[in-house]
This record gives sequence, structure tokens and C-alpha cells, in this order.
Amino acid sequence: MGCEEPAAVDRGRYPDAVTPWEDEEWRETALAWAEREAAAHGLRAAGRRTVRLRPWSVLVRIPVGERGAVWFKAAPPGGAFEAGLAEALADWFPGRGLRPVAVLPERGWSLTPDGGPLFRDALDRGVAGVPDWEEMLRQYARMQRALIPFAGRMDALGVPDGRVAALPETFDRLVDENAALEGADRRELRRLRPRLARWCAELADTGIPDSLDHSDLHDGQSFVPEPGRFLFFDWGDAVISHPFCSFLVAARAARARYGTGVLPRLRDAYLEPWTGTGPTDTELRRALTLAWRLGAIGRACSWGRLFPGACGGAGPPGEEEGARWLRELLTEPPV
Repeated sequence: MGCEEPAAVDRGRYPDAVTPWEDEEWRETALAWAEREAAAHGLRAAGRRTVRLRPWSVLVRIPVGERGAVWFKAAPPGGAFEAGLAEALADWFPGRGLRPVAVLPERGWSLTPDGGPLFRDALDRGVAGVPDWEEMLRQYARMQRALIPFAGRMDALGVPDGRVAALPETFDRLVDENAALEGADRRELRRLRPRLARWCAELADTGIPDSLDHSDLHDGQSFVPEPGRFLFFDWGDAVISHPFCSFLVAARAARARYGTGVLPRLRDAYLEPWTGTGPTDTELRRALTLAWRLGAIGRACSWGRLFPGACGGAGPPGEEEGARWLRELLTEPPV
């Protein structure tokens, strides 16, 4: 290998999570692939690796000398589509998705270059603010609108189907199968079901087609390689669904920084690229309110995309988080 394995590994809030990294043969094979692909692109591994392990990914930073670093990522089977999707997005919409150095879709492996400063870091340093949130959302919405014709190709890549028409049945399955839901919550959610079906029908009637929903878009999921330009990455939670569902997580992240008063500005910035598509401004705002609520279904689904056995004997992976998102369906959106 080009560099020594680090003595310490970052496991975050999941010290007991089980990932493929624990398997020495897997680890050696993965790192050999990453360094071989890096070398094929003139990038020689040289320096100390750093490793981040989560129940949903293995992420390894591999220094490559003056060229900075490349990042190896392994996704679980439920998110294996991410590698091929990232590569496709760089072709379909150049300049908005980070182009991988190499991908191995059958294993859910990707190797990507460093994308530059994180948007979150720029916010923390005070060199970015609310106007940058607005611009980030505009650029992301333009990307979503441009991707509408590619929904069939995303199906072929294995991106999960969360289309609006299927959301009531997905909701039924999640509520029935999630063992972390208390009885009272389950009953309340089942009573919500007729309203949820009407929300889906109303959202579909606005005429905005399903597209790519990142499903976890926030300030830590975009790079700012230069002022005013954003690169989006980390598509492991993505789903084909109503594009407006993406606003949920981004708005919650901004609200945590600036308070609820920022939401109308972000809403209007996100909706700006959708004007002229048929619905009136009032209808677009109503659709965003519906999608805020329904986006919780995609978030609940994504917590099922963990490595098999990731939580050991602590129960089915992700069920507590999935239950938390299902309960969000019971709350009124703040926009």
C-alpha cells in the first residue's frame, strides 16, 4: 500500500457500528482498488489515511501529495446506486455534481477528488450567509428541473422509487414494519393516512414531474469551489420523488442557524427556477408546503439503507431514526 493505515478511526456517534472495514480482506481489497485507480489518473497515494465509519458508509481520505487528497467511499447494498448516480450526474449536468475519479457500481464504491471548501465551513467562518443559502437552493432547483427527463435513466441505475403516486403505499409499509413506533404513534399515523393520500394527489396535480430528490441536502452536502458556485455530493439518500421534497432538510438546517424567519426567503429562492412551469406562485408555495411534510417519508426510508448488521444486537438498523421521521408527518410545516 502507498501509506500506512491510521491508528485511530473516527466512528462518530456510532462506536459499536459494524461495517465492512472490520473485515481485513475487504479492507485490503478496497484500498488496493482505490490506490490503483488513483495511480491510473496520475495520483500517487502518499501520507496518512484518515477513516470515517458510519452505519451507512465507509469513507477514507487518501492523501495524494501536492494534489491534495482523494476520497474512497463504500456504500451499503441499499445505497450502492450512489456511485453510478454520481458519475451520471457529472455527465448529465456538468458543473453541479462532483465528478468521480473512478466508480465500481456493482460494489457501491467510488473514488472522488476533493471538492474544495464545504459550504458549512464557509458559513462557520462568516464568509457566507443567507444570500448564499438562497443561491445554493436556486442552483440545486435548476439542476432538479434539468434532471426531470432523466428519471427513467435513474431508475436503471437503481435509484429508489419514491414517486408521489407510490408514497401512500410506502407510508403503509413503513408504519406497519417499524418496531420502534409506540402504539399511540402508530394509531395516530394510521388515522393520518386518508389526509396523506389527499396531499399526494394534490401535489401530483400541480403538474411538477418527479425528479431527483437528494433527501439529505444541507450545508454539509455541498462544496463551494469558488464564490457563488456550488457542487452537490453525497447522494446515498437520494430517491426519485417530487423535487420539492428536497427543501425539507435544507430548510431545517438553515432554520437551526437563523431561526424560522429565514424560511420565506429560502422558499422563494428555491421556487424561483420553477416559475413559468404552469402553477401560479400561490400553487407553487402550497406544493412546497405539501412536499415539506411528505419529504419525511423519504427520510424514513433512507434509514433502512445501512450495512447489514450495522447495529449488531441493538435491534433493526435505523428504526429509531425512521420512527422519528414518521412522527414528523404529524407536525404542521412552518412554511
